[in-house]
Amino acid sequence: MGLEAGSGSGIGEPASAPRHPWRRFVVMGDSFTEGLDDPDPRSPGEYRGWADRVAEELSVGVHDFAYANLAVRGKLLREVVEGQLGPALALKPDLVSIQAGGNDMLHPGADPDKLAAIVERAVQTFRFQGVDVLIFVGPDSGRSTVMGQFRTKIAVFNENLRGIAEHNDALIADLWAMTELHDQRMWSPDRLHPSSMGHHAVAAMVLETLNVPHSLEPLSPKPLPEKGWRKARAGDILWAREYLMPWVMRGIRHEDPTGGFGAKRPAAEPLYDRPLESGTGETWQ
Repeated sequence: MGLEAGSGSGIGEPASAPRHPWRRFVVMGDSFTEGLDDPDPRSPGEYRGWADRVAEELSVGVHDFAYANLAVRGKLLREVVEGQLGPALALKPDLVSIQAGGNDMLHPGADPDKLAAIVERAVQTFRFQGVDVLIFVGPDSGRSTVMGQFRTKIAVFNENLRGIAEHNDALIADLWAMTELHDQRMWSPDRLHPSSMGHHAVAAMVLETLNVPHSLEPLSPKPLPEKGWRKARAGDILWAREYLMPWVMRGIRHEDPTGGFGAKRPAAEPLYDRPLESGTGETWQ
C-alpha cells in the first residue's frame, strides 16, 4: 500500500515529490459519507461532507485526480456493499473508503459480527485488486447523538473492523478515538449526522490517517450557553417530535429511507475547485 507517500518533505527530498500516491478516490457509504448535514456553500441545496473535503485536499497539485461519491442516505450495510461495490470496482480506484453500519445499529436485531463479515468480504475484494482501503469504525458519541444509545454494539462492531483492517492491510478511520465528537456542536440538530464542524473534523482525521499534508485547521466553536435541566428536557421533547417520531413513522409505513435519492457523484471526475479555506462561508456555533 502507498501509506508512506504523505510523510511530508524531508532533507534531500525533491521539492516536487508527490504529497500522496492516489489519483482516483471512490467512497462508499450512507448519509454520513454522502455529506448530510453539511450544506455546500458553493452549491445551494446540496451537501459537501467529509469526503468532498478530503477529495478537495487530495486533488491539490494533482492534475489528473478524480473523485466519485457513491454513498446514498438511508442504506443498510448490506445494501451499500451489494449496490456500490460493483460500480466502485468499475471506476478503477486506487483508494476506496467504506463506511456503513450506522443505520443497521438502529435496529434491535443488528448483529455486529455478521455485519463485520460483510465488510470483510468487500475489503478483501478491493485488496485482491490492489486497491488501498480505508474503513470507518463508529464514533463513541456518548449522549451527543442517537447512536450513543447503541454504544456496546458499536464497540463490538469496531473491534471486528480493526481485526479486518489488520488482517487485510487496510487503514482505519478511527471515529471512536475522536473525543471532540463528544461535543454536541459536532452534530446536527437531528443528533444523527455530523454538523459542518463535525464533517470538517472528520475530514482532517481522514487526511491524517492517510498521512497526507492538508490545510484543515482545528476549529474553535463558540461556547455553548449553560442550560438547566428544564431547558434540556424541553430540547429532548422537541427533538423527539421533529426527528425521532417522523423516523419511526417512516419505518412503520415502509417508506423508502433514501427518499428517492441516488449517488450524488456516481462518476469519477476531476475536482476543479480549490478547497475552501477554513471558516470561509461557514459559521461555527
